[in-house]
Amino acid sequence: MEISPIIQPSQLLKLYKSEHLVLVDARNGKDARRKYTAKHIKGARFVDVDTQLAAIGDDPSIGGRHPLPKIDNFRITLSDLGISKTSHIIIYDDKYGSNAAARFWWMLKAVGHRAVQVLDGGIQNAENHRIPMGYQKESFTKAALYDCDNWNLPQADINEVENRVLNDGNIILDVRDTERYNGKTEPIDLIAEHIPGALNIPFTENLDKAGFFLPPEVLRKKYSSAIGNVDCKNVIVHCGSGITACHSILAMAYAGLEVPKLYVGSWSEWSRNNKKIVGMGDMI
Repeated sequence: MEISPIIQPSQLLKLYKSEHLVLVDARNGKDARRKYTAKHIKGARFVDVDTQLAAIGDDPSIGGRHPLPKIDNFRITLSDLGISKTSHIIIYDDKYGSNAAARFWWMLKAVGHRAVQVLDGGIQNAENHRIPMGYQKESFTKAALYDCDNWNLPQADINEVENRVLNDGNIILDVRDTERYNGKTEPIDLIAEHIPGALNIPFTENLDKAGFFLPPEVLRKKYSSAIGNVDCKNVIVHCGSGITACHSILAMAYAGLEVPKLYVGSWSEWSRNNKKIVGMGDMI
């Protein structure tokens, strides 16, 4: 039986005595490791998005700002985290899943791991529900090298995205903030605006005002309305660098929809390759 990709703190509490439980702190940013060391969910191990969940190179025009690591390197990361095929993995961050929790969830599902979930509401929700916190370095045993050889969830590269733009029957979802999509501001990449024809559904719309995922039936209605009769295999989701796009893919999975394609390079790659872009001024 397939488990829900989202887990509530009350459900996590019931798993604490399980020998298979592996908690992972996926906060990111320059102070993430310090924050983890200072306070984290008791027993959690830290994963670094820049060094373990991505293979950041010198040129983001090739693969974007957070390209996927080589599969062999990811196998080592899983081993270092003590993750095996039997692990029940619960991932959290401090941005309601949009930091790197959803990205790690996608990567684990892409190598065929079944028991992996993201904690709804992140560490803030855990604290509010009196999940035990840890304040010292956690000790755990490494696992044997994880058995996987490829990323098996659907992806699209820059060439496929460009081809899809020119064809009907396909949908590109841009999950960045609307102001970035419209070209009003671009705080990270070099150029604002968006891929021609892309629909804008900010990942923040997956959440309620308190930062929790909307109910599955609400998310299903929202995304089913947006994509209409288009098959999910013809839907490509992107963001700035392939991180928050996974939040919307996670939301679609939570809604019971088929997992769409992830464009890992996302806007950070597209906007650096002299591809056509449009903004609010072009739509008037």
